[in-house]
Amino acid sequence: MPASAPTRRARRWATGAAVLLIAAGLTACGGKKEAKSGQALVSVDGEEITALQVADEMQRANVPAAQQQAAQQQVITSLVDRQLLINQALKDKLDRDPKVVQAVERAKALIIAQAYMQSRIGAPVKPTDAQIKAYFDQHPEFFSQRKLLEMRQLQIPNASVDGALKQFIDTAKSLDEVAAWMDGHKVQYNRTQLTRSSTDLPPALSAKLLALPKGQLFLLRENLVSTLTVITDMRDAPVDLATATPQIAQFLVANHNKEAAQAEITRLRSAAKIDYLNKAAAPAPAPAASAPAAAAPSSSADAAARGVAGLK
Repeated sequence: MPASAPTRRARRWATGAAVLLIAAGLTACGGKKEAKSGQALVSVDGEEITALQVADEMQRANVPAAQQQAAQQQVITSLVDRQLLINQALKDKLDRDPKVVQAVERAKALIIAQAYMQSRIGAPVKPTDAQIKAYFDQHPEFFSQRKLLEMRQLQIPNASVDGALKQFIDTAKSLDEVAAWMDGHKVQYNRTQLTRSSTDLPPALSAKLLALPKGQLFLLRENLVSTLTVITDMRDAPVDLATATPQIAQFLVANHNKEAAQAEITRLRSAAKIDYLNKAAAPAPAPAASAPAAAAPSSSADAAARGVAGLK
């Protein structure tokens, strides 16, 4: 009989985590051996695996209570495998390898730092209905005025976008004209056709595309590829408050946590004495204050856009 989904999930997680979590067993290496707490279930060459360890692994794997008995044996097996790897690594003195020591110290530092930040932020605070409604009303471009754009594109290597091609694009009437010109001049390109919502795209790009007349060509250079785009159709695809509420709530919680974390980092920096012993490591000075400029699309807006991009 096939294994249940939670059991398979526990097996996959435990197997994938076995090698990555060797570091956790190596952190005590080179020092005094620490006794493990909890009822011993298995001994692997004298190293105990306890009920407390198994319970912790089950919790990390998010195994539902009803499935824990079925998944427990898989978790114990993975812990035995992990202990075998740790034991052999210690015999091979891998815990003294500088790269392993550095990786262990990094993992330990991240865990401690994250634990501190979590203790400061606390449990997520669910946003109120009023807060969710306010965000919905403040961002009609993501919700009530959301649009779907049908686009055809030609993707061209940046190295091929020279003065002659740019000049032809400026006078071309259609994407097919540009494709025919590139065929005649042996310019390589790829054709694509896709549908994107206005929330799939960065706000600045979305605003630019929505303002284009139907059929007008638009060239965007990014990384190693330039994309020549024409919008063939645009239609309304609004999202109502009830549909958007889970995504907005998730975004508001994440944004609150991000702001709280940044505020704590700022507080700690202001209270600490930080000396950059190598001047090259020092951060660049902050730019001088200037007159307020028009607000640019924020990363928060970007995140919200991605959060509702999948809504249909």
